[in-house]
Amino acid sequence: MSERTLRGCQREVDEWINTIGVRYFSELTNTAVLMEEVGELARLMARHYGDQSFKAGEDDDLGMEMADVLFVLCCLANQTGVDLEQAFARAMDKKTRRDRMRHAENPKLKS
Repeated sequence: MSERTLRGCQREVDEWINTIGVRYFSELTNTAVLMEEVGELARLMARHYGDQSFKAGEDDDLGMEMADVLFVLCCLANQTGVDLEQAFARAMDKKTRRDRMRHAENPKLKS
């Protein structure tokens, strides 16, 4: 199986929406759905790494929750004309320039 790119994920989501999903939800609805998915991921993170315990029968698939977040993010990117691959490259460049020395010089991060 070949690696998926962000651009490829966006295309795959768009194809799914247009063949199976009927149509995109509105941007506002998808923003609410994104928040819901992030909340589900946060709940699992609290169970795995925080102080909360799992409830009987509760799903325990961090990867699936992260993929759900990515799916809805791809929907929003498609709807708003954002190329996530380009945007991610710009974000990495910005973070690298801004934080090149910041984290290295942070005494809180020294081991």
